[in-house]
Amino acid sequence: MISVRAVRIDDLDDLLKLVRSATRGLTSLQLNREQLLDRIEQSVFALSRTGISLRDEPYVLVMIDDTAGEIVGTSTIYAKTGGHQPFYAYQIRASDHHCDQLDISQHRKRLEIYRTHDGPTEIGSLFLRGKYRGGGRGRWLSLARFMLIAMRPHRFSETVIAEMRGRAMPDGSVPFWDAVTGRFIPVEFAKADAMSTVSKDFIESMMPQHPIYLDLLPAEIRQGLGEVHDETQPALGLLKSEGFRKTDLIDIFDAGPVVECDTNRIGAVARCRETIVGDIVDAGKPPDDTAVQDVILASKHDGFTSVLTRATIREERIDVLAKDAVTLGIEKGAGCWTLTPRASR
Repeated sequence: MISVRAVRIDDLDDLLKLVRSATRGLTSLQLNREQLLDRIEQSVFALSRTGISLRDEPYVLVMIDDTAGEIVGTSTIYAKTGGHQPFYAYQIRASDHHCDQLDISQHRKRLEIYRTHDGPTEIGSLFLRGKYRGGGRGRWLSLARFMLIAMRPHRFSETVIAEMRGRAMPDGSVPFWDAVTGRFIPVEFAKADAMSTVSKDFIESMMPQHPIYLDLLPAEIRQGLGEVHDETQPALGLLKSEGFRKTDLIDIFDAGPVVECDTNRIGAVARCRETIVGDIVDAGKPPDDTAVQDVILASKHDGFTSVLTRATIREERIDVLAKDAVTLGIEKGAGCWTLTPRASR
């Protein structure tokens, strides 16, 4: 049985093992034990409080393989970017210039530091062990975050963003870092990458406050702005299919795109519905083929719990398999949330 649920304090050791296996470049997962424990504790508190106010807090989800007895994936919602430390990015801005004397015109683009203490909600920190990829599990791990947002809408901003991993070379080097940011922060990309999860003060101290004109950069660097790492293409495709679009912001370290969508326009948020449990059925009971469908079911059991299953849905009622009802902590007549993994065409 595989489920996606809210993280618990006793998940620390298993989750630490998972994040240590994450590849370099997944900035938000470059955490030591103390930092990870702090994030877990914040998430547990966020899901236990009853107030609806929007705060600067993470909501950490984990995918559990009960048969193997281990955590095999994780994803996170950061309710508000900025907070006590700004959210940083490069903003691509443009201007037109004309000289009558020379009879020439130029359209120039430049990079300017963008910072905000009052930013939108951000999704990120998604990682799934290789052998569990496929079968819709990666999509489920990603979409579970949107179910949580739909279930607790007042806890999140009116806009959601995602910072996508930028281009990297086969040897692990990051062209944008080597050509731009690394010139001002002369350390290895991995060191700065890890440090940014702890404190971003060094960005303010070391990065130039004046624009960087793209005409001064090599053509291959200009062409790579806003492009994603090969391994990130599927994640970007999923978010685009749910309504996300690229912005004029790029990551300050690797130039990956920042994508965004109004929360109420995210496809998965709109498709998420609260419904009533009709019958609890045995796995061997023949399904009603006219109504059965693939669906993600979720409840507020232990803060958040979800399963990817097949269920019979009729108007405002859903028949749930007994094993799924146990995992979700629900019974006949209880409420639960449904989400179809893909939008109907």
